[in-house]
Amino acid sequence: MHARQDWTQRYADRVRTAEEALLHVQPGRRILIGSGAAEPVTLVRALVDRGPFLADNEVVHLLTLGPAPYVEPAQAGRFRHVAFFIGPNVRQAVQEGRADFMPVFLSDIPELIRSRRIRIDVALIQVSPPDAHGYVSLGVSVDIVRAAVDAASLVIAEVNPDMPRTHGDSFLDVRRIHHLVPVALPLLEVHPEPPDEVSRSIGAHVARLIPDGATLQSGIGRIPDAVLAELGNHHDLGLHTEMLSDGVMDLVEAGVITCRRKTWLPGKLVTSFIMGSQRLYAWAHDHPAIEMRPSDDTNDPAVVARNARMVAINAALAVDITGQVAADTLGGCFYSGIGGQVDFIRGASRSPGGRAIIALPSTAKGGTVSRIQGALEPGTGVVTSRGDVHFVVTEFGVADLWGKSIRERALALIAIAHPDFRGELMAAAKGRRWVLPDQVVPRARYPWAEERLEHTLSHDALTIRPARVTDERALQDLLYGLSGESCYRRFMGFRKAYPHEEIQRLVDVDYEHAMALVACPPGTDEVVGEVHYLVDPATRLGDVAFVVRDDWQGRGVGTLLMRRIREAAMARGVPGFQADVLVTNTAMLDVFHESGLPVRSRREDGVYHLELLFPEAPGAPAAGRAAAPAAPG
Repeated sequence: MHARQDWTQRYADRVRTAEEALLHVQPGRRILIGSGAAEPVTLVRALVDRGPFLADNEVVHLLTLGPAPYVEPAQAGRFRHVAFFIGPNVRQAVQEGRADFMPVFLSDIPELIRSRRIRIDVALIQVSPPDAHGYVSLGVSVDIVRAAVDAASLVIAEVNPDMPRTHGDSFLDVRRIHHLVPVALPLLEVHPEPPDEVSRSIGAHVARLIPDGATLQSGIGRIPDAVLAELGNHHDLGLHTEMLSDGVMDLVEAGVITCRRKTWLPGKLVTSFIMGSQRLYAWAHDHPAIEMRPSDDTNDPAVVARNARMVAINAALAVDITGQVAADTLGGCFYSGIGGQVDFIRGASRSPGGRAIIALPSTAKGGTVSRIQGALEPGTGVVTSRGDVHFVVTEFGVADLWGKSIRERALALIAIAHPDFRGELMAAAKGRRWVLPDQVVPRARYPWAEERLEHTLSHDALTIRPARVTDERALQDLLYGLSGESCYRRFMGFRKAYPHEEIQRLVDVDYEHAMALVACPPGTDEVVGEVHYLVDPATRLGDVAFVVRDDWQGRGVGTLLMRRIREAAMARGVPGFQADVLVTNTAMLDVFHESGLPVRSRREDGVYHLELLFPEAPGAPAAGRAAAPAAPG
């Protein structure tokens, strides 16, 4: 009973109005304001009201959702803001030189504060009411606030019953707070933007990169929300992120995010701040699975990497065709900040089975500017280096850059740029001699819907997908790896070379009059089988040819490719196939004869000329009518 009387009396003794509490702030001090939805707006107003009595005070914070009156021109000389991350409420002030920007990794800020390299004199924060033991919760914002509270010589807190009590490293003995200002205000909110066609496409592409059992890091905005919305059919996902949003809550409630398969803090939704709707804040209150931790913990790349299958999803303003990522500057002006992008990109890259993803729309300014650029604009800073980037995603697809040369990177990124800009991007790459002089520009929109995970009759899993220009080297590897016998069967003669010009024509398809499919082990771009057709104008039939790597022959790869290429051809109105096959190539003949299609054949000089018409195609054999004699299978 005595202990309770002790803290309750101390609590009562420290209650002040905002105006009374701010009387203790002196000129020349550095003041940290609580982050995101935990911005103490009553204290911020009182701080600015006290402005006539202050001079040369620095105000520092991460992104805040409320007003920022201290950056108004009338406050010059009283306050100067230093942004760790530039939000909309301070962006104009930074760009006009009335506020400063500090480029810094989010994971570094707590240590910079603790070591007093970034001195914090005053912390203005918002907390929950105390529990029976006299502990308040930092609620929805632990991030850098934890370190600021520990380091500041003056801590002033709004005490708000609307602030949820969150678990983890969020609790604070009320005796650590010098002045307490009771308020009763709803927390600041961020509502999801309605998804558009571009964000939905990006979300679908990113979702395909996320395996079941992965642990996610995601931010806020239209694209992160679209990604989360595409994960409804995933299983046992985990969470280790700097920010928890409504989309995460929805996946937890749907049983998609369970955290059961996490390898670091299993069962826990690890985050440093929560930002979203009132429903989200109410859900987070006293939620036992939510583990609030400071930014030097959640964002430490070494900690992030402890999560196997870690998938980091981050946004960008622009990416050049070598893979450099601009995320804090736009047109030479500071726009946002480094934040946690590099922290999580590096952590995910070092995670067993991890994936680091940069996602962005292909264009800006109403489609007049490409975000995939030949070179970043002058004055644009690189946040994430080209060596750190693994995947880049736009609405036009996925570019896998890890372990790729500049030529391969340029081709992959140009292929996911908006088609209106691909020509000029290729010209820029040729001008720098990053690609071959005769390199073609990807002509068509890649048909992502044709990608399928399939299983052969021998139960091997393979991704069957349309070929793309970036497959050129992988196809050369396939062909150069063929045995002499396989080479002879495929080309009806021996080959010593498969030059760039020939292979480029093979992968430069329009996906309409020509189609090429490749078979790859899941999660790789290694090609173990290929099939393609080119429509013959004279017969309107697709002239089809197959090749399967020797160690994959006899395992049903040809049969699987035959089924998929037939489906693709029928969807495009091709009436059937024709092919020339050596009499001795019994394996290939079996593929055609076991396809379920009627086969017409004639033999000439050791070669069967085959014709296969699809059902309902003009000239196809009617039901019950015998096809022409077939070659032996």
